Amino acid sequence: MTSSAEPTRYASEHPDEAVHPDGKGTLSQDQAVVIDEVLDDPHAPAFDFTVVKDEEKGIYDAVAGDREIGGLTYNVAGDDRLVLLAALVYPEFRKKGIATELIRRVLDDVRAQGKTVTILCPIVRTFIEHYPEYADLIDPEHPGVTKGFTPVPNPGVSSPKGARR
Repeated sequence: MTSSAEPTRYASEHPDEAVHPDGKGTLSQDQAVVIDEVLDDPHAPAFDFTVVKDEEKGIYDAVAGDREIGGLTYNVAGDDRLVLLAALVYPEFRKKGIATELIRRVLDDVRAQGKTVTILCPIVRTFIEHYPEYADLIDPEHPGVTKGFTPVPNPGVSSPKGARR
């Protein structure tokens, strides 16, 4: 586990205060951990969960039993587009494939509705870069964050897998 003082290994090429807490394009520790999960490419979550769309609050909640384990917030932009804001998996449920499966289910729902997305969430952006079969869902006129994340040198780490959290 890395310390909270250790720099994260990702930085955005398009800083945006809504996406990056520091406003400088550096991901938070939590964002970096969840991006790692997406990049690790698990094909199935470690346990079953459901996704519940709460249109009033603008969130797709990931729920296991009676407990919320994560979510993906969004805004509605007209009749045909969602703006995907932020994905979250609570720490005790990370590294179980939940982020990957949550994003997959949300994007499958968007596709089933015939809508497009604008991406402000760096985790969703990373997912789509890793799974290009979802790239057609990105609204061409309003793509959001259009470039991925580049590694930030992390002293003492010889490879990205070496920085496991």
